[in-house]
Amino acid sequence: MAGTVSGGGYRRRGRAGAHRPQSDINITPLVDVMLVLLIIFMVTAPLLTPGVPVDLPKARAKQLNDADKEPLTVTIDREGRIFLQETEVTIAELAPRLTAIARNGYDQRILVRGDTAVDYGAVMKVMGELNVAGFRRIGLVTGQPRDTDKQPQ
Repeated sequence: MAGTVSGGGYRRRGRAGAHRPQSDINITPLVDVMLVLLIIFMVTAPLLTPGVPVDLPKARAKQLNDADKEPLTVTIDREGRIFLQETEVTIAELAPRLTAIARNGYDQRILVRGDTAVDYGAVMKVMGELNVAGFRRIGLVTGQPRDTDKQPQ
C-alpha cells in the first residue's frame, strides 16, 4: 500500500510524492493569442493596398505572378491628379522622385493606374515621362471584369 490511513485520508510518505514542477506546456493561451493575431491580420491586410481610389478599366488579362517585390504605383485619379504611391505629385516632380527612389536600390516595376474617366493623353503623358526618365519596366493596371461587365462575343 502506498500510504497509511490516518484521519480518514491517504497521506504519501517521504519526498517522492511531494509536489514536483510541471514539465508540460499549456498551449491554450498560445492558441488564443494566435487566433486573435490571425483575425487582426485578416482585417488589416485588405487595407494595405494602394489607397488612391480610382475606377480601373476592366480587362480579361491574366494577373502577373511577380511577388518578389511590391512595385511602385503611379495613379492618375478622376480629376487628373498624379499620385506616387499615396503622395500627390506634379508631372514635373514625378521622374525626379522615382529616380531618387531608384538610387536607393529599388530597381523594380512601376505600375500605372488610371481612372476610366481620365483622358488617354494624360496616361500617355505620365508613361512618356517615366520612359524619358529611364524607367523601362512600366505596366498598366486594370480591374478584373465582373460577370455583368462581360459582353457577348
